[in-house]
Amino acid sequence: MTNSMYPWQHEAWQQLQHMRVRLPHAILLHGAEGIGKTAFAEQFAQSLLCEAPADDGHACGTCPSCGWFLQYGHPDYRRVRPEVLEDGDVADTEEAGAADPGDGKKGAKATKAPSKEIKIDQIRALTDFMNVSTHRQGMRVIVLYPAEALNTAASNALLKMLEEPPPNTVFLLISNSLDRLLPTILSRCRKFALATPSPAESLLWLQQQGVKDADMWLAEQGGAPLTALQLAQDGNRDEMEELLRQLSNPSVDGALKTAEKLQKTPAIQLVAWLQRWLYDLFSYKMSGTIRYYPRYRKEIMAQAAQINVTHLLGACKAINDRRAIADHPLSAKLFIEDMLLDYVSLPSPLPLQT
Repeated sequence: MTNSMYPWQHEAWQQLQHMRVRLPHAILLHGAEGIGKTAFAEQFAQSLLCEAPADDGHACGTCPSCGWFLQYGHPDYRRVRPEVLEDGDVADTEEAGAADPGDGKKGAKATKAPSKEIKIDQIRALTDFMNVSTHRQGMRVIVLYPAEALNTAASNALLKMLEEPPPNTVFLLISNSLDRLLPTILSRCRKFALATPSPAESLLWLQQQGVKDADMWLAEQGGAPLTALQLAQDGNRDEMEELLRQLSNPSVDGALKTAEKLQKTPAIQLVAWLQRWLYDLFSYKMSGTIRYYPRYRKEIMAQAAQINVTHLLGACKAINDRRAIADHPLSAKLFIEDMLLDYVSLPSPLPLQT
């Protein structure tokens, strides 16, 4: 992990070093998903615990503290994240190689789906950790991500800790979406923005990783290089293509067939793809630009010319509302059917086919 920073993060690292003179007790690293915020935070955590950091703030990588950290055994370091990331059932594109090989539970027979929330018990477990002396009279560091996964009870418990932080303790919170956090938590953290790399930086990096059609993958993931890399390496875009074919040529019959085929695809992912399609429609209608799906330029142009702006804005609001319940649909198939039929019925008039 030492000095393994992504090329677009060097300037942010230098800016972060200025905080070390008067280090806040809580720093909230925020930015787009898939740009490496967690890896950045963990590198900073290692540097705070390092016994002989370099002049540029990076950890030395050779002291006992760095050895413990790299083995995920540092007594003064804790990570707090949802069970689903501990189990490795959902890819954490933010970590990019920082996952703990020893904290997974893949060998155990699952009795229930792992939680996607950070629960109050996980926050309460920090109490004992913070009440004992640090191992070498140094710092104590807690990395928590994604902060928007905190449920209400966990948020309130964390808030109490942030209001009365113990000495020599630093919280590093990571968020993809500040508007999903309690204002009181925001007010007790020093916010530090991590910018999305430029398209040129991301394309160069993806090409260096051997990604073919890097520009296509990058566009479809909104400029997030780590997400683009992960999906390119997975090599499976069948579900996305199935949805995009339906959106590019919407029909009632097609919506029902698509819902049948995609009912095992996470609904939250389908919602995100449709959100991007709607964004492209609106963007093209208002400014003539397409961000996510340039391969479907012809279809987006044709639909944008017909859809009323008011109805399009209504569709954008509706899909945002769906996102709030997409993690737990009562019936995945019915959820997808309803979502796609709503799109088909947009007053365009779109050429409906049955």
